[in-house]
Amino acid sequence: MLTIALRNVLAHKARLLMTVLAVCLGVAFVSGTLVFADSTAAVQRAAASRTFADIAVSVTAKESPAAPDRPSAPSVLTDALARRLADVPGVAAVRPSVDGSATLNAADGRPLRVKRGTNLAAAYVPGRDGKDARYPVVEGRAPAGADEIAVDRGTAAAGRYRVGDTITLATDGPVLTARLVGTVTTGDTRVTAGGTLTLFDRATAQRLFATPGHDTSLEVSAGPGTGQYELAERIAAVLPPGTAEVTTGQAQANQQAIYVGTLTRGYQKLPMVFAGVSLFIGSFLVVNTFTMLVARRTREIALLRAVGATRRQVVRSLLAEAALVGVVASTAGFALGLGIAAVLPGLLSGDGNQVPKGPLVIGPRPVAAALFVGVGVTVLAAWLPSRRAARIAPIEALRAAAAAQPGQRSWLRPTAGVGLLALGIGLLVALAGSAEDASEANLRSAMLGCGVLVVALIVLAPTLAVPVIRLTGRLTRRFGVAGLLARQNALRDPRRTAATAATLLISTALVSGLATIGHSTGQALDRQTADGLAADYVISTGDTMTGIDPAAVQRVAGAPGVRGASAVADSTVVIGGKVREISGIDPADVKSGGVEPGGVGQVMKLDFVSGSAQDLGPGRIAVSSSVARETGVSTGAQVNARLGRSEEFTRYTVVGVYQDNPTAHDAVGARGDVQKHSFKPGSVQRILVRGDGASGEGLRAAVGNNPLLKVQDRAELVREAAGTMSDLLTLMYGLLGIGVVISALGIVNTLAMSVTERTREIGVLRAIGMDRGGIRRMIRLEAVTVAAFGTLLGLAGGLFGAWAVGALAGGAVKQYTLALPWGTLALLCLASLTIGALAATLPARRAATLSPLEAVAAA
Repeated sequence: MLTIALRNVLAHKARLLMTVLAVCLGVAFVSGTLVFADSTAAVQRAAASRTFADIAVSVTAKESPAAPDRPSAPSVLTDALARRLADVPGVAAVRPSVDGSATLNAADGRPLRVKRGTNLAAAYVPGRDGKDARYPVVEGRAPAGADEIAVDRGTAAAGRYRVGDTITLATDGPVLTARLVGTVTTGDTRVTAGGTLTLFDRATAQRLFATPGHDTSLEVSAGPGTGQYELAERIAAVLPPGTAEVTTGQAQANQQAIYVGTLTRGYQKLPMVFAGVSLFIGSFLVVNTFTMLVARRTREIALLRAVGATRRQVVRSLLAEAALVGVVASTAGFALGLGIAAVLPGLLSGDGNQVPKGPLVIGPRPVAAALFVGVGVTVLAAWLPSRRAARIAPIEALRAAAAAQPGQRSWLRPTAGVGLLALGIGLLVALAGSAEDASEANLRSAMLGCGVLVVALIVLAPTLAVPVIRLTGRLTRRFGVAGLLARQNALRDPRRTAATAATLLISTALVSGLATIGHSTGQALDRQTADGLAADYVISTGDTMTGIDPAAVQRVAGAPGVRGASAVADSTVVIGGKVREISGIDPADVKSGGVEPGGVGQVMKLDFVSGSAQDLGPGRIAVSSSVARETGVSTGAQVNARLGRSEEFTRYTVVGVYQDNPTAHDAVGARGDVQKHSFKPGSVQRILVRGDGASGEGLRAAVGNNPLLKVQDRAELVREAAGTMSDLLTLMYGLLGIGVVISALGIVNTLAMSVTERTREIGVLRAIGMDRGGIRRMIRLEAVTVAAFGTLLGLAGGLFGAWAVGALAGGAVKQYTLALPWGTLALLCLASLTIGALAATLPARRAATLSPLEAVAAA
């Protein structure tokens, strides 16, 4: 039986090629992602090992309670302590280190921001040879004065800097300018992961990140024969109690390993999604291919049964055939996966995110995964067709080879499909009724409901094929006899048609659902920004831990084209047991019957349901409608709240309730009251600007081109708020590409085998007068009919799922309403039909080249 399986694979290698390609895509994504993750982790571990190779123990200062706004300010790490540590037995050397954070402006004046890694700043501390081994200089020299800096090569390339340029930067204070005197290399994973590195001389770094004469850490190297843990105990005994922490170099390397693991897991998410979708869609192609092969080889299998083959042997033969196909797909997929692993670093790099490159690491995990996935998916998908083959009776060997045997009508499949459909719709409708609760559990339930809905449509597809294709067939009848025959051919075997269309059904459902949610969310964010923000620009810090100098508000107000500017202090507030956001505004800007010129009323739309912002003051706040509903408070009520860094709850009077407003956040208080308890006392976090002809460049200049500040217009605010949705849209187009490729393979495979089955039929059509063009038209219309069927079902499932999941999005985005992206949906339908027509090109050409006499004479 194994020999028979091998011969069948070789006999039908052209037919099985499409199956191999479909499974190959999924295997390539799985194996390529694993190789990429292992290779990236190896590069990062090697870099971390080099970074901590000569560090046995690191000594860092504990937080200073006297300076809560500067938690890294050391109190004991001085040169005197470094000399004491150098005298500890087993210590080879002590190297001071000063670390912090610095954000730079690129050469075009815009902030140089990163998505991964950190904006690291450090001191260049030369040794006896005048060099710092941690940061080898590759161009220029090391910084030697307060107005000099050096950066790593990656930062220089990202910011388009040249040695000698004057660079604007900021740490946690006013804007600084410094001259770039050199570039260096570093193996620090915080930088190589896509961060930036800025080096100062030691005195400048101490002034910026600690206090003069103090360091942030002391790195100790061990002498020969001294272990890290032994040396750590000796150093801990020398340090003043409670002033510093001792960490071994191995522990620091382990922390870097955790960081690397987290980073590589993030890199794996998107390719693994593609892998899962590829394998899921490809499995339908495997099922369809083997189902058609079994139908084609009915007499052969019956003959085997007649000469003594048992049902188990028939099943094993077909599973062995599938396993051989899986091995070929796994081998080809693994080879393709190595190519994917090689190009992924370049594809994922960019926009402030640099993925480290290195030699590919091919371990046993990706090899085993490739074989397990490729062979496992193929054999599992071929199991059902093999079971059907085992039920073929030996008497079938006496029937004519071309006689198609109709399948037995069973109510099991429609019943199961209706049950799954009811379950999926029920889950989604129930979730749509809880639109206010966009919890993680509800989102998982929504994904489950969408999955059940798609599976239900796949199960019901053979039942739905007849009425849907009869409906769409009214269009194909316009093409005459060719169109009528195309419709009848599609209806001849509804199961086969449904299995072929299943690939398009899945990809269309995914794409249409994601596109609808993305489009609806984008419009909701736009409306939300328009409803809550009257300002044309927002200047912000991006977090509540830093601040803007209040004097900058006056400079912004005087910038060209600015009609009004208002400062807002942002902080956190604990109300009702939850941490929320509070905005501090100046009540004097809000006047009875209007607003103060240039005041907050011109830039922030506050629509009060009850009460008024005029009553804000010390001990008085206003809350949003959502907070009022959650906590049960109303205007005039008393509420216990804790602002910012305050450690005690204070009783506040609620002076008003306003409609939800993302610009005002969850609560509004008097700016002075919020500033007093903020993490950066006395500062503001946003400046809302209204202007006629004001420009982003002019506003950046007004705040000193501070790279810590973001200057955004309304469109940029919407794009930032929709950042996650943009990633989903990228995912959508990737899934569409995968679905299109596999769908095309499935249509080609099905039509090619269908043409072989209908050889005599095509010969008869040619003999009675149908020309080659008519044959080609018939095959293409059949492919378009199948594609249209899958697209219609996919659109129905995707749009219904988008409605239900979108209802949950309304709990997070209050302005959310379902909005159909008509242009995208039209393009999706056009692309699906075009793919169907193109996929039929080769089978149609083959059918048209058949000789009428040879075709009629075929057995």
